[in-house]
Order: sequence, then structure tokens, then C-alpha cells
Amino acid sequence: MSNTILVVDDERDFLETVKRGLLISGYRHLKLLSDPVEALRLVEGGDSFDIALLDITMPGMDGIELLDRIKERSPHTECIMVTAINEVGAAVQCMQKGAVDYMVKPFLLEELILRIERVLERKRFLDLLELKSCPSPQSLNHPEAFRDICTISPSVRKLLKEAELHAASDLPVLITGESGTGKELLARAIHRASPRERFPFIAINMPASSGTLFEAEFFGHTKGAFTGAERERSGYLESAHKGTLFLDEIGNLPMAHQAKLLRVLQEGEVIKIGSSKPIKVDVRFVAATNQDLVKLQAKGEFRKDLFYRLRGAWIHLPPLRDRPDDIPVLIHRFVGALRSERRVESIAEDALRFLLTYDYPGNIRELRSIIESAANMAQGAPITMDFLPTYIQARKPEPKRSAQIHEDPPATLAEAERACILSVYEASGGNKAQTAKRLQIGLSTLRRKLDAYGVD
Repeated sequence: MSNTILVVDDERDFLETVKRGLLISGYRHLKLLSDPVEALRLVEGGDSFDIALLDITMPGMDGIELLDRIKERSPHTECIMVTAINEVGAAVQCMQKGAVDYMVKPFLLEELILRIERVLERKRFLDLLELKSCPSPQSLNHPEAFRDICTISPSVRKLLKEAELHAASDLPVLITGESGTGKELLARAIHRASPRERFPFIAINMPASSGTLFEAEFFGHTKGAFTGAERERSGYLESAHKGTLFLDEIGNLPMAHQAKLLRVLQEGEVIKIGSSKPIKVDVRFVAATNQDLVKLQAKGEFRKDLFYRLRGAWIHLPPLRDRPDDIPVLIHRFVGALRSERRVESIAEDALRFLLTYDYPGNIRELRSIIESAANMAQGAPITMDFLPTYIQARKPEPKRSAQIHEDPPATLAEAERACILSVYEASGGNKAQTAKRLQIGLSTLRRKLDAYGVD
């Protein structure tokens, strides 16, 4: 489980009971201690916990003092206090010091799990609010889950943090973006960062599964349910039990099948073909599309109720042309992967500079294909311009007008502005979007300036 939980109690039997209950419920990142001083040492040493379950009465340091010290060092850790004595004064004191909840022993494990889930949901909500208002992206708590996504773009890093926060819940996620932007990679990352990471991740290409066999593939069938059904078969939904089902290109699902998928989202159960017995399924849905589902709704091609069911959280991945800082990073990653396979040595400066000027209508998928194609042509030598695909070379931009180099400082403000804009434009390889971003001006403003300077 991605959420980290600290439990501190001097009763070892209680610790073992709580440990079993949390493990059964899917919480795997646990730290259980009987010594409050040791727990404080971990927190002060930089260990991060989402939730701390603290006993109030302990030798050496009581839970209230430990609470105070944890909130001082790690304010984002949500603390639930536990005590065998029901005292209103102690409860009030804990809340004043920042505890989020208070429980009196003995209590049912089911009640503890319910309280933890509520606290985590509240924490996710507050973290999302903070993320929306934060000018710079927060660091990921579980970067390994997002290891396949390569970016230095602040806007994309912020999206990844948002995805990580949503991953901790069972909320359905809708990922939109052009083809090749990495929607499936993000879906897999959400699964790895979620409580369901140990269970199946099943990716379904919806256009390939929307024909006459849709029900058999999704819901499964009994033996003899139809001609050719020689044995009982579990469908995608049953196979993904406790895991994640990724519905790629959901906009291509016919209306008739949309109603059947909606029922599963609402009821959490499936009925196999040839059976009347419903089977409960616990599945996390992540859907993706490169289409505008709102426009499809207006055309009567996508159900509004299904849209809102799937869009629990909505993450839109920007095209590569809108994140130009990632292009050289991605190029070096792809070249590095091929180098480790001994397929290519490096990429020459001329080829790298040229690739920075291309707009990549096929996004990251196209960039990777370009590098792999060039590596095949290079046969182990460095990738140069000559090895880039012909269609890429055919789009070679006209030579850019270089910025004028002044031996003396510009005499006027207008000249200084002109020199600055042309210098950044040249350094960006003639990429207008990247230039405008670096100068922090509008793209239309940049185009107007360049026109005035006689630069195409």
C-alpha cells in the first residue's frame, strides 16, 4: 500500500492485532513501535508517515507529547490518538495539539480501518487543494511508481503529483490527451502508486473489444453458454478483481456497451453469460481517450452518466509541443536506452539541435520512433542528421536569422529588448513556443515582435 502508517503503543498484543488488521486491509507500509522515543527519532530523522496511530499512556514519553513533537516536525502527518480511558479533557487537549481523531479502547478493527480511510480521504482532499494553489510542483512520495514517465516540466510534474494523490483512493480516473502523450504509462503509474499495486493491472483496447464478443470478454461466460464455449471463462472484470482495469480509448465504446459498463460501475457486480448469479467485483477503473467526450455527448455518442462516473478525477496530459523542455530529456533517455543495448553510441549536436525544432504531432511515441529508426540506420555510430527519417529531414526549417552580437551595450531599451528576444530565440533553436515560455511573454506577442525584426 502506498500510504505509510506509524503505530506506537507499549502493548505488544495491541500492536500485533492492529498489524494483522492493517495488512489484511491492504496497508503494507507499516512501522510498529512500542517505544515513543524511537518513533520520534524516526520522524526527526526524516521518515515520512501519512498517518500516526498514537497511544496516549506510555512510559518515557506520553502520546500527547509525542503528538506535539510529530506535528512540529511533520505537520502533514495526520495523528489518531488511542487511549483506554475515556476522558473528555484528554480528547480536547489532543485536538488542540493537532490530532485529527480520537479512539477509546477496546474498538473493532473494522472501526479503526474506517477511521483511517476517512482520515486519508480528508488528507488527499487537503493535499489536492494545496497542490492547486502551489506555484511549484511538490515532490512525489513514491517516485518509483512513476519511474517510466520522464519529465522536467513543472506543469507535468504537478500533474504527476495530482495523479499520486488520486492513486491512494478508489476514485475512477479519466486521462485525456493526444495520441502518444503517455496515457497508458500514467495509468500504470497510478496503479503502482495505489493500494492495488499487488493485484492485476489489465489494459483493454476498447476499439478491439467492442464487437460481438464484448460481453464474453468483459463479463465472462459459463461452459456451453454459446457455441464454442467449451469451458467456463472469467472476463476482464473478474480477472481484475482487487486490481485496476485500464480502458484505453473509451470514446470508441458503442452506446449499447456503455450501458452495460455503467451498470458494473454502479453495482460493482457482473453476471456471466449463461448464468443468472451476480459476482461481486472490486475493480479500480482508469479510462483514457484522445477524443473530446463532451462533444461526443452532444452528438449522442457517449452517455453523460457514464462520463461522470468515469471522471472521478480528470487528468489531461499536454502534447509534447507544449512541454519543449522535456524534448532533450526524452531524447537522451531514448538514446541512453539504445546505448545500453549497444545499438547506438550517441547523438550528434546537429541532429539534437534539429530535433528540438520539430513539433512532434505524434508526441512522445513519435519521438521515440524517430530515435529508434535513426539508431537502426546508424548501426552503432553516433546519430547524425543523415540518419534521421526522410520525412523529418524534409521538414527542415529555414535557417534562422542569428541575433546580432553587440560589442557595446544596446543604446536604447528597444534595442536591448530586440537583442534579448533574438538571443533566446536562437538558443531555443527557432522554437517560438519555447522562446515565449522562456521570456514569459505571450506567443502572439513574440510573433509580432519577430515579424517586426524581419524574422519568419
